Formats: sequence, C-alpha cells, structure tokens
Amino acid sequence: MVEGQALNEILKIIAITFVPALELRASIPFGIFSTSYTWIEVFIISIVANIILGVFVFVILDYFVNIVTKVPFFDKIWDLYVKKTQKRIEKGVNKYGEWAVAVFIGIPLPGSGVYTGALASYLIGLKLKKFLIANVIGVLIAGILVTVACLTGIEAFKIFIKNY
Repeated sequence: MVEGQALNEILKIIAITFVPALELRASIPFGIFSTSYTWIEVFIISIVANIILGVFVFVILDYFVNIVTKVPFFDKIWDLYVKKTQKRIEKGVNKYGEWAVAVFIGIPLPGSGVYTGALASYLIGLKLKKFLIANVIGVLIAGILVTVACLTGIEAFKIFIKNY
C-alpha cells in the first residue's frame, strides 16, 4: 500500500470517529470492511481516537462553561439548576459515577457515546480523573462489542431476536 493511501485511510477512520452519533460505532465497521487494515489495527486506531475525543470534549466543556458563567444571567441559571442538581445527586455520583458513565459510553446505541458521556459527566459534576476512567472503560466496551459484531456478523446476534 502506498504511504499516502495508508495515512488517508487512518485519517478517514479518525474523522468518522469524531462525528457525533457515529464515533467508533461507525469507524470500526468502516475500517474493517473498507480499508486495508486488520481488525486489530482498526480497533486500536478507533479506540485511541475515541478516548482522546472524550477527554477533549470534557475539557472543552469546562473551558466553555467557565467563559459563559462570567455572564451574570448564565451564572444564575448555572447555579440554580446545575449546581443544585449536582448537590442533590452527589452521593450517587461519588458511589457509582464513573461506572454508570462507563456503561453509558460502552453501550453502542444511538444517543450514547463519548460526546454525551462527557456532557453528562460534566453536568453531574464528575471529576476529570473519574471521567478518564469511565471514558477508557466505556470506549473499550463499545469497541469490543462493535468489533465482535463486525467479525461474527449479524447472524450471531439473531439469538436475541424472536422469530415468529
């Protein structure tokens, strides 16, 4: 394979991973079925890109909220709704926070993933360190599930579908 073509394929896998609602749920099948890379190479590229994406989104949210809450109107709304909710759920977040987020990120369904996992984590007041743990575990779970689905084919999942 030509070097430029190889880099182009990697960039396509990463670009698909960065698309909200697609993430590695789309980049792994694309990489396995449409590139010259092995499934393990595609898995690693997608996993690393998705983990980095989650951290980036979480950090950008913090930066964005810090800027927006400098405006008194938005600061009042933030204090009234978000901080109040964070205090109310603090015990549960401290007990189950990163594990619940990991499962949420790990279930490869529409509406879940690192974008929404990072947003939810930030809004519930999960600290960066706990989010990092949840992000890595969740992305690994999702990556494994999607890769297994691609490698075994949809037939393996028909055991969950009732035939009439």
